[in-house]
Amino acid sequence: MKNKFFILLALTACCVTILTACAQQKNIQSRPQNKMDVFISDLMSKMTIEEKIGQLNLLTGGEAITGTTGNSDLETKVKHGEVGGFFSLTTPARIRKVQELAVNNTRLKIPLIFGLDVIHGYKTTFPIPLGLSATWDMPLIEKTARIAAEEASADGINWTFSPMVDISRDPRWGRVSEGNGEDPFLGAEIARAMVKGYQGDDLAKYNTLMACVKHFALYGAGEAGRDYNTVDMSKVRMYNEFMPPYKAAIEAGAGSVMTSFNEIDGVPASANQWLLTDLLRKDWKFDGLVVTDYTAINEMIDHGIGNLQEVSAKAVKAGVDMDMVGEGFLTTLKKSLDEGKVSEADINRACRLILEAKYKLGLFDDPYRYCNEERAKTTLFTAENRKFAREVAAKSFVLLKNTAIAGQVNAVLPLKRTGTIALIGPLADSRVNMPGTWSVSTDLAKAVSVKDGLQQVAGPQVKILHALGSNLIEDAAYQARATMFGREIPRDNRPKEQVLQEALAIAKKADVIVAALGESSEMSGESSSRTDIQIPKIQRELLEELVKTGKPVVLVLFTGRPLDLSWEEKNVPAILNTWFGGTETGLAIADVLFGDVNPSGKLTATFPQNIGQIPLYYNHKNTGRPLAEGKWFTKFKSNYLDVSNEPLYPFGYGLSYTTFDIQAPVLDKTTLRSGEKINISVSVKNTGKVDGAEVVQLYIRDLVGSITRPVKELKGFQKVYLKAGETKNLTFTLSEEDLKFYNSNLDFVAEPGDFKIFVGNSSANVKSADFKLE
Repeated sequence: MKNKFFILLALTACCVTILTACAQQKNIQSRPQNKMDVFISDLMSKMTIEEKIGQLNLLTGGEAITGTTGNSDLETKVKHGEVGGFFSLTTPARIRKVQELAVNNTRLKIPLIFGLDVIHGYKTTFPIPLGLSATWDMPLIEKTARIAAEEASADGINWTFSPMVDISRDPRWGRVSEGNGEDPFLGAEIARAMVKGYQGDDLAKYNTLMACVKHFALYGAGEAGRDYNTVDMSKVRMYNEFMPPYKAAIEAGAGSVMTSFNEIDGVPASANQWLLTDLLRKDWKFDGLVVTDYTAINEMIDHGIGNLQEVSAKAVKAGVDMDMVGEGFLTTLKKSLDEGKVSEADINRACRLILEAKYKLGLFDDPYRYCNEERAKTTLFTAENRKFAREVAAKSFVLLKNTAIAGQVNAVLPLKRTGTIALIGPLADSRVNMPGTWSVSTDLAKAVSVKDGLQQVAGPQVKILHALGSNLIEDAAYQARATMFGREIPRDNRPKEQVLQEALAIAKKADVIVAALGESSEMSGESSSRTDIQIPKIQRELLEELVKTGKPVVLVLFTGRPLDLSWEEKNVPAILNTWFGGTETGLAIADVLFGDVNPSGKLTATFPQNIGQIPLYYNHKNTGRPLAEGKWFTKFKSNYLDVSNEPLYPFGYGLSYTTFDIQAPVLDKTTLRSGEKINISVSVKNTGKVDGAEVVQLYIRDLVGSITRPVKELKGFQKVYLKAGETKNLTFTLSEEDLKFYNSNLDFVAEPGDFKIFVGNSSANVKSADFKLE
C-alpha cells in the first residue's frame, strides 16, 4: 500500500505539472493557426530536447567570441546549438560573424537573437529616462526611441532591454534615474510611447528593435532604497500604483518582458507563477517571451528557495522562457525533465516563444537582416540626430529657482552675452559624465561638456574662465566607486583649500558664476543607492564660498535622482536641474543659460526637504488625522516636529523665463453618467515677455470610496506653446473609464459619488471644480 501511495502521489504531481504547462500555453494554442505557427511547429517537430533547451540560453558575448580562432567555449556552445542569443555584441561585421556560426554550423540553422541595453539612445544619446520624463512630451519621447532603434538596428542589434517602467518613490534607490518617476498614469503614457518608438508597426522591418519591458515587477519598491532588496506590498497597491506602466507596455505590443530581482509575496519574480502566468499571460494575454535579468535564476539560490536545479525548474514552470547568463536551464533542465520535475510542455512553451520572437523579427527569412555595414555608416550619430538630441536635452531641464540677487531687479537667468563667466566645479569639464548612466554604446569622448558648450554658444563678447573648485567627493575611494565604467574625473591632490582659493580668485574676476555641481553619472543607476541624497559635502563647501562672494551664482545641477536641496534653495539665486542630458548636454545647457531655449521641464519625482521625509510623493493617501492645509505643525496630527510635511519641490513643478496664468477649470456638466463624457475647459495665458511652454496638468480626487483613495491622481496633461501675451483654450475629457480603480476584490470599478477636478502647473498649484458620477 505504501508503494502504491507514493506512485499515486508521483502521478498526481506529474499531472499538475502538465496541466500547469498547458494553462501557460492557452493563449498560444487557442489562437488561429497562421503561417508563423505552422513554421514554428514544423521546426520544433525536428528539434531534439537538447536543441530546444539550447534556445533558452542567453549569453553575453562582448568581444570574447568575435576574435576567436575557433576553439573558444562560447563558439563551441554556438556550434552545439546551446545558445539562443547574445547580448553586448555590436557592429554588423561582428554580429554577422557570430550569426554565421549558428546558421552554418548547427543542424537546423536556427539564427541567434542579439540584444543590448539601449536605454536612452544608442550612439546618439538622449537624457536619462528620468530627464526624458520631465519633458512631458510623448511624441518627443517616442521619437527618441525611434532614433535609438534606427541606430542600434543599423549596428546589428534587434532587441533592446528597454523601457524600464518601474515606479519608485524612494530617491535613495539609484535606478530612479532609469525610470519615469513616481506616477503610474504618466509612467503608462511613457511606456506606450517607448514601445511604439522601438517597435514601429512591423518588427520584421530592418530598422526596428523588439522592446523588453522591465523589471517585472515592483523592482522600484525595494526596502530602504537598496538595490535588489525585498519588496512587500498589498495587491491593491500593486494593481493601482505600480502595475499600470507594465500593463500599458504590454497593451502597446511589447515583444518581451524581463523579470525583476526582487520577491513578490515571498516568491522571487523569476519563480513567481502568479506573476508570470496568472497575471501576465492569463489576465493580460501576453504571448511574447519572458527573459530573466542578469543571473536572476541563479540568485534565487541566495533567496533561499533551492539549489540551481530546483530554482531553474521553478523558473521555467512559472513562465520564464530565457535564462540570461546563468545557464541554469542549459545545465539542469534535461535532468529535471528525466526526473519528472519539469515537463516537455514547459520546455516547448519556452522554446516556441523564443522562436516566435525570432520569426517576428524576420530572422528566419534573413538571419543577416540587421547586418548592413553601409547603413551603419550613414545612420549612426548623424548631425540631424545630434541636433534633435540637443533640443530634447534642453526641454528636459527643470528650472528650480530663478531670482535676483540683492541690489538687482532682474533674475539671474537668462545670462547676458557680455562680460565674464566663471565656470567652476568638478563637472564643468567632464565629457564622460554628460551622457548619464546606462549609456553603454556611447562614444564618451564625443559628448559635449559644459565648458565646450558655453564656449561654442556664448559668442565673442563673453569671456569664460574655468576652475575645478573641488574634487567630486573628498573620499577618494568613494569617488572611485562613483566614477566607474570610464566616467573618471581626475582628482586634484593638492590641499582642498588651495583648489578652492584658485576657484575663488577666478570668481572675483567674473560677472556671474556658473557652478557645475552634483552627482557624477555613476552615482545613480544600478547598484548606486545612496543614504545621503545631498550634493557631496566638499561641493557644498565650494558652493557656500561662491555664494559668499556676492556675485550672481547659477547652480547647474547634475543628478539622476531627487536630491535634498534645502540649503541650495534658500541660498542660491538660480538652480537649473539638468539631470544628465546625453551626448549634446553642454550645448543644451548653454542654450538654456543664454535664453535661446526657454526651459519647460517639469519634475516627475518629488524632491524632499530632507531624507527623513522619504517616501514622499504627491498621490499619497490621507490619514485619519491629516494636518490642516497651510499648517506647519499641530499636536496629535500627522506631521513632524522639525520640518513641515511639504516637499521642497512638488511633482509637476518647474519654472520658466516667462509666467503663465491658468484659469479655474470649467465643466460642461456637473453630473457624469455611465457612457457619457465630461469636458473640462481651461484657459491658459502667457503673461510674460518671452515665448514659452507650459505643462497644464489635470488631477482628480475620488472623495468617497469603498477603499481609501489618493488625495490627487494625475489623469491628463497637455504641453502648450504660447507666444508672449498669447492665450489658448485647452479641453480635457474624462469618462467613467478614467475614474476606475482596483477595489479590495481587485475588480476594476468606478464607484458613484463625488469627485474633485484640479488643474494647474504642478500637483501643488491647482484650481478646482466639482462633479458627481451617477
